[in-house]
Amino acid sequence: MKLKNWVGVVIVGITLTLATLTVSALAQQASPFSDIKGNTHEQAIKTLYKEQIVFGKTSKLYAPNDVATRGETAQMFANALQLDTSNVDNPHFPDIPTTHKYYGAIAALANAGIVSGNNGYFMPDGDFKRSHAAKMLTLGFDLTMATSISTKFIDMPTHYETALYVQTLVDYELTRGTTPTTFHPNNALTRGHVATFLYNTIEALADDLTIADVE
Repeated sequence: MKLKNWVGVVIVGITLTLATLTVSALAQQASPFSDIKGNTHEQAIKTLYKEQIVFGKTSKLYAPNDVATRGETAQMFANALQLDTSNVDNPHFPDIPTTHKYYGAIAALANAGIVSGNNGYFMPDGDFKRSHAAKMLTLGFDLTMATSISTKFIDMPTHYETALYVQTLVDYELTRGTTPTTFHPNNALTRGHVATFLYNTIEALADDLTIADVE
């Protein structure tokens, strides 16, 4: 199945769960994480954990304020897109041996053209940045990519294609930036932010792109 069609099937399936989970119902659900109560990202974390998309740092802690790594975020995206992480071609990143914890997810995303390395390396322990999220959300969820820059952000990435990924999130109302005029593409995202980006993207696509709650 082509990625575009597969994404549509995945979105429908996940949306059925999101549609039946009200805020009050979410509040009543048991959560294994003792560190997310009252957190801005609590709803997204609870829902996506139930869908086996996000996971904790430990069995009891999600660590929503910890900076997300490229490796763990790759796994979350692969989970969200329900990619086959077993039957993959080796992308041959020198720092991602086949024994690496996130090898399957990283390879699946690389095979699908959603991620790429930096000078040949993937750097799984590196910070997951806002510009990385823009690219992976655009490509992973098959968003219609912007063809020109019209945002008011004054700090858009100098790399034009990356800037178009950011513009795409603006067009889909999936980001309002860190301020009305800044996006801070090189700022790292927390594990909580990653959950919310994924959660809101799924909801936005399912609800005719009416969600605009991502930071």
